[in-house]
Amino acid sequence: MSSIKNSVQLIGNLGKDPEIMTTENGKKLAKFSIATNETYSSKSGEKVTDTQWHNVVAWGKTANIIEKYVSKGKEVGVRGKLTHRNYETKEGEKRYVTEVLCEEVLLLGAK
Repeated sequence: MSSIKNSVQLIGNLGKDPEIMTTENGKKLAKFSIATNETYSSKSGEKVTDTQWHNVVAWGKTANIIEKYVSKGKEVGVRGKLTHRNYETKEGEKRYVTEVLCEEVLLLGAK
């Protein structure tokens, strides 16, 4: 049961091409966002689609796969865990970020 304490699984589409970076020590990093859609009927019977955007980061071999095979519009499944971090802007404003630390990516949809 301990493996599901902080576990996230999402299926969605990329809003833009992944941002690929290499750190000073040579480790690869991929950053991207995916949109998940949930459709339901309103009280009046109207079909409503709720879209949520999720920030995703991946390191190492997973980032290599993303760099090679994933691009804007592609449908992917990601499995990982939620992480929270904060930073300060140049103007001194504190910002908070929630991301999915991707441990596994699944390529879905048509080629």
